[in-house]
Amino acid sequence: MRLWVDADACPNVIKTILFRAAERVQIPCILVANQAISIPPSKWVERRVVSSGFDVADNYIVDNIDEADLVITADIPLASDVIEKGALAINPRGELYTQENIKQRLAMRDFMEQMRSSGVQAGGPPTFNQQDRMAFANTLDKLLAQRVK
Repeated sequence: MRLWVDADACPNVIKTILFRAAERVQIPCILVANQAISIPPSKWVERRVVSSGFDVADNYIVDNIDEADLVITADIPLASDVIEKGALAINPRGELYTQENIKQRLAMRDFMEQMRSSGVQAGGPPTFNQQDRMAFANTLDKLLAQRVK
């Protein structure tokens, strides 16, 4: 199992949780971004810098994951591709993307994008808070316990 992180938009507090988890269970944590991301010195944490461009980091992740891997992303189309390849995906708020909920998430994302392009201001996601951080840590721990047996 490896942890893959869509790192460009991942909150730093989530990265810190991931770094600790990678050390604790001794699995690779790979941050993928189109710019250099700061990482701690660790044999379990690495970064992959990809070129700039639409979906370059997402495509890199999808091309390199295995079924046993876990991807951390808020990008719903990326999560859909990850699930299609048989791997797991969670968002930084701890929500597990599944075959059952990903189609609904894609439909809602597309609807909101249509609303924004037609000039309707819908706002963004709620502010990231302590509950989100705890939900992420709990979901991550549960998935790691299941996968690292």
